[in-house]
Amino acid sequence: MKKIGIISDTHGYIDERILYFLSDRDEIWHGGDWGTIEVSDKLSKTCPVRGVYGNIDGQELRLTYPEVAKFTCEGLKILIVHIGGYPGHYSQLARKEIMDFKPDIFISGHSHITKVMRDKTYNLLHINPGAAGISGFHKVRTLILLEIDGKEIKNVRVVELGNRTPAL
Repeated sequence: MKKIGIISDTHGYIDERILYFLSDRDEIWHGGDWGTIEVSDKLSKTCPVRGVYGNIDGQELRLTYPEVAKFTCEGLKILIVHIGGYPGHYSQLARKEIMDFKPDIFISGHSHITKVMRDKTYNLLHINPGAAGISGFHKVRTLILLEIDGKEIKNVRVVELGNRTPAL
């Protein structure tokens, strides 16, 4: 069994709440828009990190992470694309990768909108962890925690990290 933390759109921001919720994970998967390599460095001190670069990420992150990540975890096929869309509205790149790779779990970021939903057309679980950073239009910062036990996805939960901006 693997305990996974899924995060995206940090935009250069990482705080103790993020690190606290990810501290007991076996792996962290990042959906892009890291913002800085320091975010990757801090997360990597917690546990192994996989991810993709996002549209705001510079050369250093693009040399460190791919545009598309494909791998297996506990027998499940995982696909990550930053600008991926969601069931019925996938980006062209995401649709091509989904059709070719046939993932069990598809992760995207970019929208800052938290979604966990089943895609019956492609028989996969779509996850967008929302945005954990403080840049953007989202009101609440989020990430996703789950467990993969063989081919079973268990204990999926959305963690609210607090407001994007402090109350005035």
